[in-house]
Amino acid sequence: MRIAVTGGSGKLGTWVVEELLRQGYQVVSLDERRSDKIHCKQLKVDLSDLGQVVGGLSGADAVLHLAAIPAPLGYPDSYIFANNVLSTYNVLDAAAMLGIRNVVAGSSESVFGFAWAPKRFDPLYFPIDENHPVLPREIYGLSKEVGERTGEMFARRTGMQVTFLRYSTIVAPAEYERLNVREPERYKHTMWSYIDIRDAVQASLAALRSEAGGYHALNVTSDDTLSDRPTEELLDRFYPAVKDRRRTFAGREAVVGNALAKSVLGWQPAHSWQRV
Repeated sequence: MRIAVTGGSGKLGTWVVEELLRQGYQVVSLDERRSDKIHCKQLKVDLSDLGQVVGGLSGADAVLHLAAIPAPLGYPDSYIFANNVLSTYNVLDAAAMLGIRNVVAGSSESVFGFAWAPKRFDPLYFPIDENHPVLPREIYGLSKEVGERTGEMFARRTGMQVTFLRYSTIVAPAEYERLNVREPERYKHTMWSYIDIRDAVQASLAALRSEAGGYHALNVTSDDTLSDRPTEELLDRFYPAVKDRRRTFAGREAVVGNALAKSVLGWQPAHSWQRV
């Protein structure tokens, strides 16, 4: 198979490209810049230009769309929204034109709205699963919601398989030593959620191999929290107003659930900050 990866020179893209090549896939990276860290065909593509995207995706069997501004930082809101939404639309539209039947796209847990909200608010219930309403209150989360809705429309209209992966905070092995799991207030607004980059890679590949069909938006998170405290203790301390706990959390069990991704993709996270 030939896989087109947008954002192949990015943090996750670099790891994904390396693993795809290791497993024998043909890979082409579509990005605004070239990278000496990946060793595949690289095309410099402006994803805001549909014609360039069609040309770049031509010949691909599946697409992994990872290119995006990854946080509401460093750019004006209007630019973040336009970049993320238009690039996603163009990738889906180009795939539909070319008859590509499988598109996997990077979304974010920020779509729920808690991580970057200028005025903080609580979840409706715990654990946070894919049925929890998405309630973004800033532009980055909104751009992810619009991207997901766009993917759902294309799946419905064309019958292609579209999977949006709501990656949690992606952590590479070398970054663990800089994280302070003994300060739970630091990660309160992300619900102490994270995903090891190696597990994010495997979830991405599992989605590319999946034959689930239709549209899916899936939480991609670790099984545990980015904290040394028991989860029940964290919720009691930081979210006492949320009375709807739909089960008891064992030990340091993750607050953002990944059961649906496990079921749909046959994927299982294998790494933790406790065993790098």
